[in-house]
Amino acid sequence: MAGKNTLEFTDSSFDQDVVNAETPVLVDFWAEWCGPCKMIAPAVEAFAEEFAGKVKVGKVNVDENAATAQRFNIRGIPTLLLFKGGKVVEQRVGAVGKGELVRMVEPHVG
Repeated sequence: MAGKNTLEFTDSSFDQDVVNAETPVLVDFWAEWCGPCKMIAPAVEAFAEEFAGKVKVGKVNVDENAATAQRFNIRGIPTLLLFKGGKVVEQRVGAVGKGELVRMVEPHVG
């Protein structure tokens, strides 16, 4: 379900793609069966397009990558985590709009 500007993160790629990233990374934990996850997908994609080059944006399918979901204690989806310097610096749970994503990330960019 990754879009044009969103990446797909997996258990095997997560540390390299997210934890060791040079730029902040917004990670959307989602599942195919999750209605609210599908609802926020366009907002996440629009955010990824607007912040291209400043923030890496990607998705983790919790059904296919349970180890990563468990590692970060994901209890409900959608959950959005913002990583900076390898650590979680912001978190939102539930369906949020693009404006909330911008407010979440702006203090940590540039």
